Amino acid sequence: MPVDLEKLEEHFEDAPHDIALSDIDLKTLPRHISCIMDGNGRWANERGLPRAEGHRAGIGALREIITTAVRLGIDVLSVYAFSTENWKRPKHEVNLLMHLFATTFLEELPLLQRERVRVVFLGDLSALPRRTQEVFEQGLAACSEHDGMVLALAVNYGARAEIVRAARLLAVAAQLGELDPATIDEELFAQKLYTNGLPDPELVIRTSGEMRLSNYLLYQLAYAELYVTDMYWPDFNRWGFLRALASYQHRDRRFGGISVSKERP
Repeated sequence: MPVDLEKLEEHFEDAPHDIALSDIDLKTLPRHISCIMDGNGRWANERGLPRAEGHRAGIGALREIITTAVRLGIDVLSVYAFSTENWKRPKHEVNLLMHLFATTFLEELPLLQRERVRVVFLGDLSALPRRTQEVFEQGLAACSEHDGMVLALAVNYGARAEIVRAARLLAVAAQLGELDPATIDEELFAQKLYTNGLPDPELVIRTSGEMRLSNYLLYQLAYAELYVTDMYWPDFNRWGFLRALASYQHRDRRFGGISVSKERP
């Protein structure tokens, strides 16, 4: 995505002592960055607040990260908003999250429209409350013609369910004679995933210090770089995002091969 240098420099004014925009090579940024937004509940608990306040604070962090990714010219930002396992949470918390999804999406539409962000969803939205589905459909329509960054929201998403769904779609197509099973390869399989048309994430950021993927984009993250911070999601900001980028740019990505620079004679 094209970068407005004036807006970018303004966004990263007043840098902390350990990181600054000048530490980042803007020519080697990942095309697709994904965030596992973890720690809203613990953030609230440590402050003696209801978990709902943690989720509300997390929305503010997401707003900043969306703006930051747009300023940097990232092509795709994806975020893990609600997993298939999250339905196991207390009913009142699930209901709150569904309400927040709907109200927040409407509130953030002006930002998404101003920044020309195109929204896509990853996951099975049919299980969501009707009102939440309607708002999501409204938001998709409002952003469908945008030509800026893609924001992929994983809602009611689980990687194993996604892979099973893709296998089922291919099986049905083969049963109907629409394809020869011998022609199924990685490219064709990827076309049946929710992320069809998007590049695989190159960098995954997980907050709250948890060292796991939590059933998230298991097929797509085969060669992604992982960055884990102890910071809870509501505290994650533009500077944390820069730190993740700096870490990414100092890594040697070999994709299963041997780095020429480190190969021994």
